[in-house]
Amino acid sequence: MRESPFPLDRDLGLRYYASDTDGIGGKLRTVPEDFVVEEIPLPEHGGTDGPYLICRLTKTNWELHHAVKEIAKRLGISHRRISWAGTKDKNAVTTQLISLYNVTPEEIDGFRLRDITLEVVGRSNTAFSLGDLQGNRFDIVIRDAGPDDLEDRVAAVSAVAATALPNYFGPQRFGVIRPLTHRIGEYILHADYERAVVTYVGEAFSREPEEIRQVRTAFMESRDPAAALRTLPPQMSFERSMLHHLHVHPGDYAGALRQLPPRLLSMFVSAFQSYLFNCALSRRLENGHTLTGPVLGDRLLFTNGRTDLVTEKNIPAVMLHLRRGRCSIALFMPGRGGTDTPLPDATVRQILADKGITAEDFRQASQFVSTSFDGAWRPITLGTKIGYEVTGTTVRLRFALPPGHYATTVCREFMKDDPITMV
Repeated sequence: MRESPFPLDRDLGLRYYASDTDGIGGKLRTVPEDFVVEEIPLPEHGGTDGPYLICRLTKTNWELHHAVKEIAKRLGISHRRISWAGTKDKNAVTTQLISLYNVTPEEIDGFRLRDITLEVVGRSNTAFSLGDLQGNRFDIVIRDAGPDDLEDRVAAVSAVAATALPNYFGPQRFGVIRPLTHRIGEYILHADYERAVVTYVGEAFSREPEEIRQVRTAFMESRDPAAALRTLPPQMSFERSMLHHLHVHPGDYAGALRQLPPRLLSMFVSAFQSYLFNCALSRRLENGHTLTGPVLGDRLLFTNGRTDLVTEKNIPAVMLHLRRGRCSIALFMPGRGGTDTPLPDATVRQILADKGITAEDFRQASQFVSTSFDGAWRPITLGTKIGYEVTGTTVRLRFALPPGHYATTVCREFMKDDPITMV
């Protein structure tokens, strides 16, 4: 176990590595083809009947929400008629299934868009929802790795990864170039919609192009949507949609937020939940607990979804269940609560208290976003068998992960480098 020295890691709660091995450095995503993601779908989608057309979407260097918006535009439909099971990386080559309501195969045959392909695979009576997948397969290349003992380091980390890594939400969950997704979620929880909009549109970061930073800074200072619209590039469609709404409806920041796709809007609040999980997991490690050793009072999450409490009486059985992979130690990400809602970890309760956020705030956010933020259990460990090849200073990693687990969490364990190298 070792601590990350990088400020961004610490700001996002990603404070520890499981392995003591020195990092290999290197660079992810030199080209999109260095980061290949293939979704492993559930078997029940892709029949012959139903109003939803199921298509295999392959995209290169496209952010998913922008891709969906452009697909909808080309097909002449609302983007709300397109659903998917998992949000994939932008700077990558990704393949996944999407569902399109009331779209014909003939319309897909005529679809053309650079670096995006759609292939009809069947029909379904239901649309995809987030999480409707078995997992994802990854084929990742890390270039320009440095040390002479590269293969030894890769082998050592691979052995640790097969057992347990911290199951952090990766930096792309929050944005590495603009790491503010969770902060906007916090503002929505406080119903501070003005601050959410102004932050999303106006906060500039050093790794953005200079011209973009200037536009953002000018809007932050003036709050003039018309002036920002005149200078903001057309490809920044989400910001432009919000600013156009503010120009037509001055002061309606809640309405401006609702110009974003519903799934993107919901991601802000869920990113704050992810931040809480990362902080709680790092605090557990800071307190000297291991990833695989249960502590009295821990919650166990079994493969069938059942949970149980670790007690003095059952701890021998718990150790056996953990060794055989029947369950995982888990932390609860809080939401809008209810009479039978589990109590979050003490660290999470303290963060929520410090920020003045309650279950009622999650309930109002659920109404605003039209998404149920009920809270969820998440295992604290990630384990996967790594296939690897080392050629000169290039490392190739192949592995699979369940839904909601982050490949960058695996890669950071090998690289132990500034998160910006993983963009």
